[in-house]
Amino acid sequence: MKKSVLMIPLLAMGIATAAAAKEKINVGDVVVYDHTTTVVTQIPSTQTRCQNIKVPIYESVQTQGDAAGGALAGMIIGGILGKGLTGKDDGAAAGAVMGGIIGADKGSRPKTQQRIVGYENQQQCSEVIVYTDQKQERYSHSTIRFYLNGKRYILDFVK
Repeated sequence: MKKSVLMIPLLAMGIATAAAAKEKINVGDVVVYDHTTTVVTQIPSTQTRCQNIKVPIYESVQTQGDAAGGALAGMIIGGILGKGLTGKDDGAAAGAVMGGIIGADKGSRPKTQQRIVGYENQQQCSEVIVYTDQKQERYSHSTIRFYLNGKRYILDFVK
């Protein structure tokens, strides 16, 4: 702790009190201490954080259509609709033939599908707020310590 400039006025005050009581204060026994407290402040900062992720690689694949499956599905649907519209078995047969032709045509068309053929590593970065503690010593108060009539006194004060 350090001695303060206020020591002289306080010492004079103590001597005046001691003089009134007909006692002396030894100057070497008077000490002034400054006290501090630690204040912690969180300081925000932005940091870039990156990570590697696996991203799929796609390929377009063309597959042959299924004419037989399309014809079968078309015949079933056409037969149901033909019977429902005409109410006769002849309508169901005609609907099944027409549905089979349309289903075979639609089913035989090639289809394009996407499939994953592999993975590649890519780096993705993002901004993150990080807090850092900053410690700082700040003045709190002072104390003066002295002896008078053999008794120790400690007085707190603020500069």
